[in-house]
Amino acid sequence: MTRPARPRVVIVGAGFGGLTLARALRRLPVDVTLVDRNNYHLFTPLIYQVSTALLDPSQVAQSVRKLIRPLKNCEFCLAEMTGLDLDGRRVQTDRGEFPFDYLVLATGSVNNYFGNQSLERRSLALKDLPEAMALRNWILETFERANWAPTEQRQLYLSFAVVGGGPTGVEFAGALSELIRLVLRKDFRQLDLGRARVTLIEGTDRLLGAFDPRLSAAALRSLEKKSVTVRLGVMVKEVQNGRLHLSDGSTVEAGTVVWTAGVRAADTGQLLGVPLGRQGRVPVDGHLRLPERPQVFVIGDLAAHEDLPMLAQPAMQEARHVARTIAADLRGTGLEPFRYRDPGIMATIGRNSAVAQIGKVRLSGFLGWTVWLVVHLINIVTFRARLATLLNWAWDYFFLDRPVRILVRANDPPGDS
Repeated sequence: MTRPARPRVVIVGAGFGGLTLARALRRLPVDVTLVDRNNYHLFTPLIYQVSTALLDPSQVAQSVRKLIRPLKNCEFCLAEMTGLDLDGRRVQTDRGEFPFDYLVLATGSVNNYFGNQSLERRSLALKDLPEAMALRNWILETFERANWAPTEQRQLYLSFAVVGGGPTGVEFAGALSELIRLVLRKDFRQLDLGRARVTLIEGTDRLLGAFDPRLSAAALRSLEKKSVTVRLGVMVKEVQNGRLHLSDGSTVEAGTVVWTAGVRAADTGQLLGVPLGRQGRVPVDGHLRLPERPQVFVIGDLAAHEDLPMLAQPAMQEARHVARTIAADLRGTGLEPFRYRDPGIMATIGRNSAVAQIGKVRLSGFLGWTVWLVVHLINIVTFRARLATLLNWAWDYFFLDRPVRILVRANDPPGDS
């Protein structure tokens, strides 16, 4: 007797939402296909530590195939989504088509330069692993060049601008300043790194706009103690000839510009044929389904549900709700709509300093930093990566030394000339 086919669930995206969903479906009578253009899951909250030579890429990126080994009903396909046939219930990729009974889109977000082509062309970004590694290489190579540059050219090499005062910008600016003043000054004795400048530029009137104003002020004080210059209430109009031209008419010299000021939903939403919301996000119903398409779910940064922040926690909570919704649908029962439970937000500004907002609790300084360390260490997905990260953090803390200061240049793949 032929065994009846089980419902097929296709998940596009192996980020926090996609991976959490695959795990949450492991006991359901469904066959899961997880599709992603990368073969790794990226722990994005620590990606800035790759760019500042504190962590190795293998400590923030884990093999998807290894992570899904315990999931007997899940297969992985390394592919890029190229199209979508909603009526025929098929996902089109560069590796072929995947039929589905349930489809979950969890493709995340990409950099948003708000139409500023000058910034897009002349800045480095910090959104994915290749960008983080390219930024690390750029920073290290910049100091190598400065070391042998004529004296009159050195200041440009030693000037860095970070655009965007959200958590990523604040964390990166603090980490970069510490890298320069605590580590690289011992490597480059010919350079006067007291003249190095890190400038953080934020368009609103305070840093960390989602945080309590008192924590924003604490973050500002901490950055200034680390010799980071903070410019508030100004926007970058143009980048030209090593200078950022700001909205108040002033300029900032910078040989390196790093963009952390905005993201938008990935272009996947355009394949759905529905009007998109702010930042290109896809409107969904209370169960995170595409209206009039109850078998299609959208979660994470791609979903426009109650304007939730583009962070890991909303994506993970949405993924668990989708798993419960699929389970209820298979049973033929109902389910309450999705409700987000805010676990809090936090950001570190470097050694011994972080801010954390958890419910009504507000933490800063060393205590906030300790909480930040514990929370992030616990959430790293594998024990091996957790241990390696802890060792790197300890080495940096006690010896003022970043372990991953190597330049790695990619070669072109072999092929026909």
